[in-house]
Amino acid sequence: MKRAWLLIVGVVVAPASVAWTADKPPVAAPVPAPPAARVLGTDGAWTAYVSEDRTGKVCYLIGQAEKIAPASARRKPPTAMVTHRPQENIANVVSFVEGYPLKEGSDVAVIAGNSKFDLFTKGDSAWARTPDLDKEIVMTLGKSRSVVVKGTPQRGAPTTDTYTLAGFAKALALIDKACGVKR
Repeated sequence: MKRAWLLIVGVVVAPASVAWTADKPPVAAPVPAPPAARVLGTDGAWTAYVSEDRTGKVCYLIGQAEKIAPASARRKPPTAMVTHRPQENIANVVSFVEGYPLKEGSDVAVIAGNSKFDLFTKGDSAWARTPDLDKEIVMTLGKSRSVVVKGTPQRGAPTTDTYTLAGFAKALALIDKACGVKR
């Protein structure tokens, strides 16, 4: 009875981006698009969007982690993003939102294929240090089967998230076309 009550309470108060089951910890569900965003397409864990803000058109893709470790870590679902802002002459901005405050001064390791990239952190997110590194990461992700992201929280054990990259190339092609980015 207590387990059923906890499940009911968990479902009622759970955020919309988390799916709950009786036998498993929370599992990431697709992140809802901002209200002004239009979905360009979804393939696997990757969804492409286009929207407008005060600076102009913004095209981006969002991916959900397939595996989250440790599963017991208390945090929001981790996500990966690539963003284009053509009016600002910005393309391929890579970011990973870890869903918890990252240890100040730490790097997040991004491992895809035989490549490893160290991203700087601020708050709960990590970014590449240069536009050239952003472009290299995006090209590597487009050729890889999965990417592993390792972060260090301010408190608790380090985390390891695994994203399948099936669908990444298609979502990237959609945002490239929408924002006029040439490869």
